[in-house]
Formats: sequence, structure tokens, C-alpha cells
Amino acid sequence: MVANQHKMEALADRLSEEDPVAGRSLWADARRRFFANRAAVAGLVILLVVALFAAFGGLIAQWSNEELDYAVMGAIATEGAPSLSNGHYFGTDDLGRDLFARTVQGTQVSLMVGLVGALVAVVVGTIYGATAGYVGGRVDSVMMRAVDILMAIPYMFVLILILVMYGRSMTALFVGLGLISWLEMSRIVRGQTLSLKNREFIEAARATGVPAVTIIRRHVVPNLLGVIAVYATLLVPLMILTESFISFLGLGVQEPLTSLGALISEGAGTIAYGTIWQLGFPLLFFCLTLFGFFFVGDGLRDALDPKDR
Repeated sequence: MVANQHKMEALADRLSEEDPVAGRSLWADARRRFFANRAAVAGLVILLVVALFAAFGGLIAQWSNEELDYAVMGAIATEGAPSLSNGHYFGTDDLGRDLFARTVQGTQVSLMVGLVGALVAVVVGTIYGATAGYVGGRVDSVMMRAVDILMAIPYMFVLILILVMYGRSMTALFVGLGLISWLEMSRIVRGQTLSLKNREFIEAARATGVPAVTIIRRHVVPNLLGVIAVYATLLVPLMILTESFISFLGLGVQEPLTSLGALISEGAGTIAYGTIWQLGFPLLFFCLTLFGFFFVGDGLRDALDPKDR
């Protein structure tokens, strides 16, 4: 007995001398799980490459996106093909404009449309859904029935109508994409808010007289950031796809601006002449951007899933 007691005391002394085990926060655990996902890391690397191309690609371009090369203007097949000797890394289009510079600009515009449109949708949808879910009752019913009615309207028709009425401008495109994409976000946030509004910390804040606006801003929305982040990463490629479809129809950005969708439309129109590069390079960056966001979104969803912890 005495020997066992001495062993227990010695073990307790050693444990007391060791450093305590450091706990991991929710975000630290999610970060570890995210970087353990190879597909998510690959998607993140792809997005970094695309972002660097959009940010610094113009610095290595020898031609501007509006400058015409009269030596290859109207050329087909070999004359306008990609070449390092004349500085047209991706070749030229049928008007003699450098495709590398135009792909850089198209990537910038598509990323901007995706990010700004997703930001508008996330902000409007989060505020609307959190308010409806927290207030509840008749207000919640009226607000969500309005969402159901708006979701029944074909969103592409609404977007085309906005662009026709207010012109083919970047501002109208941003506003149109954002205003038709917040509906699904509001339903997701509203459902999550309903599961949070009766939690103990919400009840404690309500019992101490904290205003409803403050509770939503300080307690409800911060606890929804994981869901919002996941949905936002999946919303960006949807914005890019929608903008590309609109540009493919000829209702997107106007010259001299361009986007990946507009470049793909131009490339599809000239592919019969053997100018495969006009379609190939914009389509490559379009696919890389979409795959990158989808992989990152799936990685965030798995990393923040409480069932897998």
C-alpha cells in the first residue's frame, strides 16, 4: 500500500510539472480539418493562381486589351496563333487584340461580379433571414411568404429585365445578381436562427433587456458565420455562371470591357475557322475558377460539419 501510494504521488508530481493540454477552438479545429482535405487545399491553390493571374497578369502582357495588331487583324488559323515572338502568349482574336490581356481582364471582371454579387446576396439574405427567424410569429410568416412568391418568379427573366431597363452596366449587373440571389440565403439563415433563438445564451441576453437588434447582431449572426461562409463560397461560382450566361447572350458587360463568358462566346463563334485558342484559354480559366470555388466550398462544409468532429 505504501509503495503504491508513493507511485501515485510521483505520478501526480510528474503530471503537475507537465504543461496543460492546450484546447482547440472551433475555428482552429476547422482550419486543421480543412487543410487535411487534399481537394480543398488543391482548390485553394487553384484560386490563388487565378487571383495572381488576374492581379498581376497585366504586368507581363506586352499588349493592352484594346490595342490592335494590324499584322494579324482578320487572320485565321496560324497567323493569330499563340506565339512568344510577337508577344501574343494566348494568340489574338479576329480583330487582332491580344487574347492574353483580354483573358486577364475577363478574369478580373468575372471574379469581381462573382464576389460582389455574392456579397450583396449574403448581406441582404443574412439580415432578412435572421430578422424573420428571430422575430417569428406573423412577421416571420409574412416575410417568408414574400420570399416564396419572389422565388416563383424566373430569376433569369428578372435579371434580363433589369439589364434592359437600366442599361448593360456593371452596376446594374451587380445589383441584379445580388437582388435575385439572396432569397435562398435568407431561408437558410432563417432556419439556423430558429434553432438558435431558444438557446440559453439568447434567453439570458433577452432576460437582461438586450434589444432584439443587438441580440441578432452580437449573438445570432456570429454563430451563423460558418454556414454563411460555406454558402458564400458556393454562391460565387453561381454568380460567375449566371454572368457568363448573360454575357453569352450578349447582355453582359459592354466593350471595351469583357468577361470570361463574353470571351467564350466570341471563341465559340470563331472556332469553325480553326482558332481553338480563342475558346480554349478563356474556358480554361473559367473552369479553374469554378472548380476552385467548388472544392473550397466542399472543404469548408466538411470542416465545419459538427457531425464529423
